[in-house]
Amino acid sequence: MKPRLYHIVSPAWWAEFSDLEYYESETFAVEKFIHLSTFGQVQGTLNNYFVGKAHLLLLHLDIDALTAETRFEDVPHGGTFPHLYGKLNKSAITKVEDLYPNSDGTFTFPAE
Repeated sequence: MKPRLYHIVSPAWWAEFSDLEYYESETFAVEKFIHLSTFGQVQGTLNNYFVGKAHLLLLHLDIDALTAETRFEDVPHGGTFPHLYGKLNKSAITKVEDLYPNSDGTFTFPAE
């Protein structure tokens, strides 16, 4: 299986880009990059930043199809995370997966 990267987004924000060929995260204008995760980082990202959200979308990305530069960078809280320095071309999205929390508001990924 080809390596993938992932991006978590609310359905409402994702809908803002429904008629466009690209996507920008809510923080892109300020940070100038889009936060991504590897497969092994998705659950931690969900449970560190999205606990209590009722519904999220997980964008599955084909690394080789991304048109903007992807950098794996050390982050202050530890670890190395992928960042996309540019708009996310929708042609790189291979799947949009619905994510719903457990009864305690946390997420299990992949879903059981």
